[in-house]
Amino acid sequence: QVQLVESGGGLVQAGGSLRLSCVASGRTFSSYAVGWFRQASGKEREFVAAISGGGGSTFYADSVKGRFTISRDHAKNTAYLQMNSLKPEDTAIYYCAASGDSLYTVFTSHYAYWGQGTQVTVSS
Repeated sequence: QVQLVESGGGLVQAGGSLRLSCVASGRTFSSYAVGWFRQASGKEREFVAAISGGGGSTFYADSVKGRFTISRDHAKNTAYLQMNSLKPEDTAIYYCAASGDSLYTVFTSHYAYWGQGTQVTVSS
């Protein structure tokens, strides 16, 4: 019942910034945890960041900690991923996902709803 639409990807130079957005349909979205994942060419999908249903707790992969910030705006049914100090190794397709409950984890299997993905390319 939840549909997610991502946007904000693009091409940036190393050291630059991007903000990814994930707009959800359905009022139940506000109670679900949200995760951001990415998949580079030839690689498996990996966890990036997650935020609890209430927005009070966050967790980040070590590779992005200190550079990326996950947030959400319940009034707009939108989750965000602010990406600063981008590196070429951040290049990937980024996906947002929503769980079916308030619990957030690093496991893809926990998330019931997924966006279509948005491409992020960081040039050196």
